Amino acid sequence: MNNNDAINTLREIKDIMQKSSRFQTISGVSIIVIGIYASIVALGAWILLGQHEPFSWLPDWCGNLLINTPSRTWLAIVCAIALVAVSFGTVFLMSYNKTKRVNQRFTFDHTVRRSLTAFFVPAVTGGLVCLALLMQGHYGLTSTFMLVFYGLALINCSHFTTSDIALLGYGQLLLGIIDCFVVSYGILFWFLGFGLWHIIFGIFFTLKNRRTACGNNAVNQTGSSDNKQ
Repeated sequence: MNNNDAINTLREIKDIMQKSSRFQTISGVSIIVIGIYASIVALGAWILLGQHEPFSWLPDWCGNLLINTPSRTWLAIVCAIALVAVSFGTVFLMSYNKTKRVNQRFTFDHTVRRSLTAFFVPAVTGGLVCLALLMQGHYGLTSTFMLVFYGLALINCSHFTTSDIALLGYGQLLLGIIDCFVVSYGILFWFLGFGLWHIIFGIFFTLKNRRTACGNNAVNQTGSSDNKQ
């Protein structure tokens, strides 16, 4: 075995160890879909909660959805919970389908549990803080806390899954920090972070994975032809 063979073997062992300790089946399409979900919710929030009269086709109770009212608070809570549930279900289903396509088994092993714990500890903490702010009528920095805690959750989770997720988290942190210095644009920053940035990152993540897969296939084909020779 020459030096090049030894180096390649060590790299293969390193890749295997990283894959065994990281959750690698996140689907880029699911990230795009989550961004679309969030964009729809942001549009609905702008329509129902904005400083304008509700559309004529909306029910009468929507007229009570003004700034700093209990109706607005509970609607925001319900929408946030629904969005989290649907988004988590989308990630789970698409990750499950991805493992099936590559003939792998999707199980809740220690790798999945560690990545979920790393994500949900800061995410749930931020959710409870935002819930307390909404129930006490402090709406101004709610979107900031959502973006910041979500960004921290993604960065924390990236240590146990693909490192690219950290880039999504840093984008959320940056938008959250900018949001806390800008007044009355919470819904806009919420859309930019949870909606638009998810879509942009999801496209980047999907294209990068496809390029990596194509490169690996080319290397494998080259290696197979060399072995035949």
